Amino acid sequence: QVQLTESGGGSVQAGGSLRVSCALSGDTASRYYMAWFRQAPGKEREGLAAISTGGGGTHYADSVEGRFTISRDNAKNTVFLEMNSLKLEDTAMYYCAAGVWPRWRQTLSSYDYTYWGQGTQVTVSS
Repeated sequence: QVQLTESGGGSVQAGGSLRVSCALSGDTASRYYMAWFRQAPGKEREGLAAISTGGGGTHYADSVEGRFTISRDNAKNTVFLEMNSLKLEDTAMYYCAAGVWPRWRQTLSSYDYTYWGQGTQVTVSS
């Protein structure tokens, strides 16, 4: 049974940086395309960044392009999201997700991902 566990969330001031991590257990992470999503209260879940199985392909939402970086360490079964220049509107619960399909495609649709973590809260304050 694949499980995803996020960590690293917390409180940070606007303009600051934070890195969240997602550990995959129950299988080999290199089999899975991975992504980060977030959801703020009263808002729909938003796809932020996706990464291919080997890490050579990435895709970002316009809202975070240039500020967030997704990466992975398959030896550690872990995916990361480095967040810089954080804004108040980045405050949300952050989730990682995993999916399997035949060929890399740049998707940030939640429907394409099968496994989800419980989330880690990121709060940006002024």
